[in-house]
Amino acid sequence: MPPKTPSRHRSRSETKTPLTASMFGVNATADVSNPFIVPSRPASPIKRATTGSLQVSESLQRQASAGVIRRGGVESRLDVVSRDYVPPKSEKRSRSQPSVNTRDRFITTRDPADEVAATLDLMSLNPQSASPGHTARLAAATGVPLNRRVLAYHEPPPAASSDPLLAQARELVRPLYARAGSAPAGSSGTTGKDRKISTFPYKILDAPGMLDDFYLNLISWSSQNIVAIALGNSAYIWKADTGEVVLVSEGPEGSYISSLDFSNDGQFLGVGYPTGAVELWDVESQSKLRTMSGHSAQVGCLSWHEHILSSGCQDGSIWHHDVRVARHKVMELLGHQGEVCGLKWRSDGELLASGGNDNVLNVWDGRLGDVGTASSSARSAARWTKRNHTAAVKAVAWCPWQPSLLASGGGTSDATVHIWNTTTGARLHSLPTDAQISSIQWSPHRKEFLTTHGYPTNAIMVHSYPSMEKVAEIRDAHDSRVLFSALAPNGELVCTAAGDENLKFWKIWDAPKVKKGKEVKDSTTLGRTHSGILSIR
Repeated sequence: MPPKTPSRHRSRSETKTPLTASMFGVNATADVSNPFIVPSRPASPIKRATTGSLQVSESLQRQASAGVIRRGGVESRLDVVSRDYVPPKSEKRSRSQPSVNTRDRFITTRDPADEVAATLDLMSLNPQSASPGHTARLAAATGVPLNRRVLAYHEPPPAASSDPLLAQARELVRPLYARAGSAPAGSSGTTGKDRKISTFPYKILDAPGMLDDFYLNLISWSSQNIVAIALGNSAYIWKADTGEVVLVSEGPEGSYISSLDFSNDGQFLGVGYPTGAVELWDVESQSKLRTMSGHSAQVGCLSWHEHILSSGCQDGSIWHHDVRVARHKVMELLGHQGEVCGLKWRSDGELLASGGNDNVLNVWDGRLGDVGTASSSARSAARWTKRNHTAAVKAVAWCPWQPSLLASGGGTSDATVHIWNTTTGARLHSLPTDAQISSIQWSPHRKEFLTTHGYPTNAIMVHSYPSMEKVAEIRDAHDSRVLFSALAPNGELVCTAAGDENLKFWKIWDAPKVKKGKEVKDSTTLGRTHSGILSIR
C-alpha cells in the first residue's frame, strides 16, 4: 500500500470573493480515500441553514438592475470594485535610447545581501551544514582536501633562458626527441593548403674550388638567364637555357676572385680581386675590356647601376667607377671602419646601401656630380647610418615592389633581420633568427623575402611581409653554411652556393601567368616570364 501523502492545509482568506460558487457544496460528502480533498467543515450557525446563498427579493433585484443601491441594505455590505484598472502610460523612446530599467525582466528583484549569503551557503564545505558522507566522498573523488583553497595566487613561473647558445643546442637536439614517424624539420615547406615549397633542389651543379669565406660575394644571375660563379682564380658562366658552361676569366696563379657581379643588361661582368683591382669582361666574347685599379686592399663586393660600377674595399671605402671614361673613379664614400662586405644599388639608382664588418649599415645618396669635369674624386657622407646590428652586415636587399624598403641581416652574434624605411630612416620591423644571415632576396611577385643562413642551421627561410611570419624553412639546405644566393630574372628560382662545393637551384615562388595573346614588350628586362627563360638543362 503506497504511503499516504500528508494533507496540505490551505489558508483561507477572511475576505471572500462574492458571487462565486464553492468548489464543494455544504452538503457534499467528503471522499475519505482521496487525500487531497479536505472534508468540509460544518456550516456556521450564524449562516442561514436553508441554502448556501443569499435570498434576494424582487424589489432588490429591481433596484440593482436600475443601478440604485439602498443605504443600509445587504447590498451595501458587498465588496464592490469602485475603480477600473488603468494601465500605466508607456513612454515612447527611440531605438537608440536605452531602457531605464536595466534589470532582466525574467529575474525577480532580490536583496543583494540575501543572494550573497545563499551563494556562500552553496559553496560551503562545512560538514555540519552538509551530509558528512557526501562531503567526504566528494573530497576523495576530486582529490581536494577539506578547508583548502582550490584556487590560489602564486609567484609566476621562471622565465625561459635567453642564452643563445642554449637555444641553438636545443634546436640541434630537437630531431633526437621527435616522435616516431614524424617528418623532420626540413622535410616540408608548406605555406598553406594550396601552396607547397619543395625542400629538394630543382637542380644541383658541382662547384669545385668554391671558397668558404663569409665576406666574399661569388655568384650572380644576369637578366640574360646566365649564372656567373667564381671558383678559385677562375670565373665561369653557366647558360641556363642551354646548359653550356664557359670560362670567362682566369686570374693570376695563387690568387682568387673575391667578388663578381653582372651589369644591368647582362652584357658585362665585373670581377674583383684581393689586390684591389677590378676587371671588366665582355660576356659574349669572353674578353677583358679593362682593369680599374686604385683600391689598396681586397674588393669583397660589387654592384652595378647603368654605367656606374661600385666596389667595396677591405679598408672601408666605396668607390664609384664610371666604365665609360679613362679616369674611372668618380666618387669615394667613406663611412665604414671595417671591411665593406655588402653593397647594393636600388633599382632607380637614387640610393646605395652598404654593410660592413664594423656592424654598420649605411644608406648613401646615389646622385653624382659632373664626372666629366671632376679632376679629383668627390666625397660624400651617408644619408642614414644605422648601428642596430651587433655583427657584420653582409646581407642587404632592396624591395622591388616598395622601393623605400631596405632589408639588412647580421652575422653570427646578431642573426637579426631589420626592415628600414629609407625615406624617414625609421626601423619598421625586426626578426631574430637562429643563425647568421648571409644573404636576403625579395620576391618580386609576393610580399615575401628569403634569407640564407650559416651555422648552425645551414637553412633557407621564407618570411612573409609585413607580418614577418615564417612561411617555410629548409634546414640543412647544404652540408656547409649557405654563403651566397642569387635570384633568377623571372623571380621564381633562387640559386645558392656554399662551402660544400655545390650550386643548388630552388623553386621558391611562382611567376604570374601571362595571358594568351599578350606579348612581352621587352624580353630582356629583369623578371621576364616568357616560356624560354626557365628552361634549365
